[in-house]
Amino acid sequence: MKLVNLVAALAIGLCVAPTAALAQKVIKYAHFQPAQDDQPKHKAALAFKEYVESKSKGALKVQIFPAGQFGKDAETMEALKLGTLEMGVVHDGAIAGTFKPITLLGIPYLYESHEHAWRVYDSKFGTDLGELMREKTGIRMLALADNGVRHFTNSLRPIVSPADMKGMKIRIQPSPVFQSLVESLGASASAIPWGELPTALQGKVVDGQENGVTNILAASLYQYQKYATLDGHVWSIHAYLVNDRFFKSLTPEQQQIVTEGTRIARDIHRKMTADQDKGAKEILTAKGMQVTTLTPAQVGEFRKLAQPPVTQFVVKEVGKEWVDRLFAAINATKSK
Repeated sequence: MKLVNLVAALAIGLCVAPTAALAQKVIKYAHFQPAQDDQPKHKAALAFKEYVESKSKGALKVQIFPAGQFGKDAETMEALKLGTLEMGVVHDGAIAGTFKPITLLGIPYLYESHEHAWRVYDSKFGTDLGELMREKTGIRMLALADNGVRHFTNSLRPIVSPADMKGMKIRIQPSPVFQSLVESLGASASAIPWGELPTALQGKVVDGQENGVTNILAASLYQYQKYATLDGHVWSIHAYLVNDRFFKSLTPEQQQIVTEGTRIARDIHRKMTADQDKGAKEILTAKGMQVTTLTPAQVGEFRKLAQPPVTQFVVKEVGKEWVDRLFAAINATKSK
């Protein structure tokens, strides 16, 4: 009798083990920063993986693909649409080719502070923008984090006023919003993919570029740029994106785990990037750059030239309603 029970137990075990293995869902998770703990995207990804795998008791497995290993911008967005990639943390420039309304967030000189920007991202405006993306693309936006407050760097001279930018060739990410921004300030814009930027700077294909401190450090751009101007023209974003079909295939409990894990990752991502932004002068000076900090009045000169044409362009692209909703959210969330 004992032998019969043992055989039965073994048979059940053989049946159950494959079933349990099949039940496990894999989340392929892609981002574009190096696989280093000092990189906000990767530190956040590791926290997401730890939380999701632990909380789901192994039912969800997270495979991280850092440093663009899963593909370049357009390839990553296409994979998210098709569902061959379950999750990605993608910057606004890459998203724009798939979801044009994200260009709203590229209007320059919008926010008072990081906290102000986060209040806008987490408001009903941010939720509604994410829902529009889900409806249009089949990609669900779970959260918005920082890609760094973007500043200008160059190899020619300090930039104190827009007049200092005249004649400069500035690298931009492939985006008509950034082209309009740079050209409104008197420089010429050259769209160069992120992976080719260090070589373009080193070879003097362009005189300068614009990025947040995180990305300047990640690609060691300070090696090729002597001057940095902290004008904070765009509060660039990283969006936490998931294929909607995959998300809906999860149980309600698993959806909650992924959502909570994303919030944990978002908060780590935001804090690390904001800390770097707030220490920009010290960080970049230590790397040998000559850093110029602008006064509010000087930033106002840049805003006066750049914000109207970029806003006008965005209105043509995505409609006045969404632009009005953005500015309404900005005004409603300003510090009192």
